[in-house]
Parts: sequence; structure tokens; C-alpha cells
Amino acid sequence: MCRWLAYSGTPVLLETLLYQPEHSLIDQSLHARMGVETTNGDGFGVGWFGPEMTTPAVVREIGPAWSNRNLREIASHVRSPLFFAHIRASTGSPVQQTNCHPFRHGRWMWMHNGAIAEFHRLRRDLALAVDPKLFLDIEGSTDSEMMFYLALTLGLEDDPPTAVARMAGLVEEIGHEHDVEFPLQMTLAVTDGLRLWAFRYSSQAETRSLYYSSRVESLRALHPAMPFLKEVSDRTRLIVSEPLGDLPGVWNKVPEGSYGVVQPEGDVLRPFTPQPA
Repeated sequence: MCRWLAYSGTPVLLETLLYQPEHSLIDQSLHARMGVETTNGDGFGVGWFGPEMTTPAVVREIGPAWSNRNLREIASHVRSPLFFAHIRASTGSPVQQTNCHPFRHGRWMWMHNGAIAEFHRLRRDLALAVDPKLFLDIEGSTDSEMMFYLALTLGLEDDPPTAVARMAGLVEEIGHEHDVEFPLQMTLAVTDGLRLWAFRYSSQAETRSLYYSSRVESLRALHPAMPFLKEVSDRTRLIVSEPLGDLPGVWNKVPEGSYGVVQPEGDVLRPFTPQPA
């Protein structure tokens, strides 16, 4: 499985969250506490929006994040109000650049932790459900990228929660047709550069870990001396596979079978249920 981080708020240097926290994503690449694997060294990726960017920049590499000099260089010079970062532990697909997250299509960016069970058996049927106009844009061989293009096919650009619910419903339907009892395991993030959606769901109701940060105004009251909280706005949010530290009151578990939206008009947290495709 993998570990990931999604940030939305006041523009910050990527290194502020990728390297500086006690249990940063780079630390998690070697010492994950809540993942299936302790080490996540099968590649990494970062994607970010800048002030005048209509599409995200994405950098992906196949080596481990903890020793990559290019990532360190980018993280110390790029400042962004919305970015994704992902460290990969392969569930069977090859370690290659096109299989690293995040994935991008136009202004949309997607990353995932989890798996489609028995993906090699379901892959052909799932691929046939992808819009032929989109299918040629699939570059890699992961279940995660297939999920992205299924969601795009099912209306991601118009209604992300419904599209992801239809994608999940389709995966479960095809999985059950192939006698896979629990076809889907997912924590995923998707953004259009303005809003950020995060989902936690599995067919078995034992989904991988996912957390969101408490409201900044509440955290300032709890930790008034923390420099990061003095620099960011009240709209700043983090969503992570596992907490970046152990400070009390900072992290909240995303409930099983739910999704959240980080958006200018106010954040929301709602139940998530797969729908027929």
C-alpha cells in the first residue's frame, strides 16, 4: 500500500510538510506506522498548482523519496496553495514512472492508496468500461489509474462524489461477477485546483487509515506557539494517510465510508456509498 498527503490553504513551501514534521511523508517512506508495509520505496510523485496555473505540474520518479535530490530541490523552492504528494508501495504492478501517483488529466489530479482485489482478473472488463476517447490517455498499468479514468468516464468533471460512487459501484459489480468477495479498498484524493475531495471506503468496511486536520483557529488555541499555525489562514487543511506528528487535537480520523470536500464556501464531511454505474 502507499502513503499520501493533500494540502489546501495558504501557499507554503512543499518542504514545510514533506520534510519538516516529526513524522513527515519522507519519514513515512521509511517508517510508516499504519500502512501494510513499513517501507514505501517503489516511487513517488508530487503535483501542485501555482497562482496562475490552470493545470497542475506533476513530477514522478521510480526511486525512493527519502534519497531523491531532485525532490529535495523542488520542495525547497516550490510554494503552492494546493498540492498532492504520494509515496508508493506497489501491490503488484511494475515499478515504473507511469505507475507513480499522482495522475493528471487536464486540470484534474488523482492519487490513491488501496487496491482492486484480483485486478488482473477484472482488468479487461474494467478497461472496456472506460470511454474510448479517454482510454488512449491511460499510460500505466495500475488499478489506481484505471479507477481515475473510470471516474472521468462516469462524470468526474461534473460531479466528483457521484462519479467516484459510480466508479466504486462498477468495480464492486464486476468484482462480484468474478467471485471476488471484497473487490475494493480505497482512500483517494482528487482535485480540480479549486476544491479537494477525499474518500475513504472499502468493500469489507476495514479501510486503510485516513486523517484530516482540525480547524486552524482551534489549533491556534491549543498550540499558540506553533509557527506554522501563525502563518496560515483559517481555511488551511491537510488530509493524510497517517498523522505527521503526535500533537494532541491536530488529527481526526475520516469516518469509515465517508468523503470530505475542502472548498472556499466551507468544508463538509458526508457519508459515501457506491452507486450503480
